[in-house]
Amino acid sequence: MIRETIEKINAKNQKALSIYLTAGYPKVDSFVDLVCKVYDAGADLIELGIPFSDPLADGPVIQKSSEAALSNGVSLSSVLEMTSKIKERVDKPIILMGYANPIMHYGIEKLISDAKKAKVDGLIIPDIPLEEYEDFFTNKFKDFEITLLTTPTSSQERIRKIDELSSGFVYCVSVTGTTGVRNKFGNEVKQNLERTYNIISKNKMMLGFGISSPENIKDYRDYTDGFIVGSAVIKSLGEDDEKFTRTLKLIGELSGACKNN
Repeated sequence: MIRETIEKINAKNQKALSIYLTAGYPKVDSFVDLVCKVYDAGADLIELGIPFSDPLADGPVIQKSSEAALSNGVSLSSVLEMTSKIKERVDKPIILMGYANPIMHYGIEKLISDAKKAKVDGLIIPDIPLEEYEDFFTNKFKDFEITLLTTPTSSQERIRKIDELSSGFVYCVSVTGTTGVRNKFGNEVKQNLERTYNIISKNKMMLGFGISSPENIKDYRDYTDGFIVGSAVIKSLGEDDEKFTRTLKLIGELSGACKNN
């Protein structure tokens, strides 16, 4: 469903928009409604972040939201419950993004069973190294689309292997470091994107880390099949009203940049 969604959007000469949300943030009781509103505002896919106390790839904004969600009692089990409720209302892709530790603690077989019941479409587990991918995923998660990440330091050979093993899309990390809003990107970012985009042949490519504005999308739309926005949305949610007015407006603007040349 993930790849198919991106392909349909690209066929219209448009780019896909994936929004990252920390599950249960800012409030647990209104989170399912929030996700549905985010879809309505223009998101094509949603990545639900599984809160974790030591999120290595996440910057301070997402770390803070993860801490708040954990304080609100959010667990992997409740993330799956939320996913199931969302899927009852919206037939669009949901990708779970989380770290290996809580997944291993939950139990891989239990996760596979419960995620299938909740109609999860895909998984991103950024701290599983490529060298351990096949031991961790092969034949276990075959019912889900699995996304691996490339970085600016990934070699051509590594990018090809990531493309081979991924399904749905390849997550292209724009810069080295952690997630977070960035006001400016150097020329080397564009060069890396063009290089990576030309190497990837099996999958679609989505660009993330630092994408925060319609201007970013307009700058890089020629070098990717879609965009992933997380920190800018999480930051907005933390400062927003109870109707999420500013955040939904931001998502509408991001969606507009993806849809219009």
